[in-house]
Amino acid sequence: MAHGAILPNPGQESLIADQVAINYLKADITERQQAMLDFALQVSLDQGSVSPDDFAALEQHGFTTDDIWDGIAAITFFALSDRMANVTAMRPNDEFFGMAR
Repeated sequence: MAHGAILPNPGQESLIADQVAINYLKADITERQQAMLDFALQVSLDQGSVSPDDFAALEQHGFTTDDIWDGIAAITFFALSDRMANVTAMRPNDEFFGMAR
């Protein structure tokens, strides 16, 4: 919800954000976007399994080393902030729930 709310305008981008939030494997995204989301899931659930082959697979989809680095930074930052929020039982304020709706 929070990540979808930061999109620049409602409409198609919001629809895709909602589709990705529900099940990115069935979302209207490109193969390139799916490759990065597959990688994000791997980093989130089994970071120890990440190998040079995973980076090569992303490069085959047109991602540069900088793109991959930016992806890793975003993936791990969101993992950190989500875990901190869960561990501390942080609850958004009521205004948050109405954002971009």
